[in-house]
Parts: sequence; structure tokens; C-alpha cells
Amino acid sequence: MNNLLSIGQASKVLGVSIQTLRNWEKRGLLKPDNYTKGGERRYKLESLENINKNIVFHNDSRKTIAYARVSSADQKEDLIRQVQVLELYCSKLGFNYEVIQDLGSGMNYYKKA
Repeated sequence: MNNLLSIGQASKVLGVSIQTLRNWEKRGLLKPDNYTKGGERRYKLESLENINKNIVFHNDSRKTIAYARVSSADQKEDLIRQVQVLELYCSKLGFNYEVIQDLGSGMNYYKKA
């Protein structure tokens, strides 16, 4: 069973959230290859490599909005990295997308002036 990946490991391999994997299972796009005695999902790497063949993305007029945000100017480099990752992901999946960037922090009414 060592060659099987947990749902967390599978989500990292695919670059999606654990919830996305569960949603794909509900839609019949990806089935776990095995379950542990405790009912945890296990996936073979080969099954994960074939997942893109099962997913159909609709080409329509909808636009995906990708949002990148940091809370201070000191994190400007983090913002740049966030934007790069979002652009790579959206373009890889063929999305019609726009990236919105935000630099700012929430208000703190308890902070001394």
C-alpha cells in the first residue's frame, strides 16, 4: 500500500484542494483506487496522471477572476509570486481570466493612533 497516495498527497500532486478531489469523486471524474480500513481514500499516481482526460472545461463567455492580496508594501514580492502562480494556473487550464491585485490591510479600530 506504500505506492498509494493519501487525499492530501494527491491534492498536492494535482495542485487542487482536497475538497476539489471530493467534488470530482461525487461527479464521477475521479475514483479512489483503494480505501484504508478507516475509510480514507488512496490514489495511485497513474490514476492522477489520467485525471485531465476526464475533466471537461466549458469554453463560454464566463470569466474567472483570480484575486491576489497582501497586507503591506513589505510583501510586494509575495504579491508578485501570487500573481504568477494564479496566471500559470488559469492559463494552464485554459480559463478566460483576469487577475486582480490588492495591497492593503483591514482596519483595526483598537490600534493606538
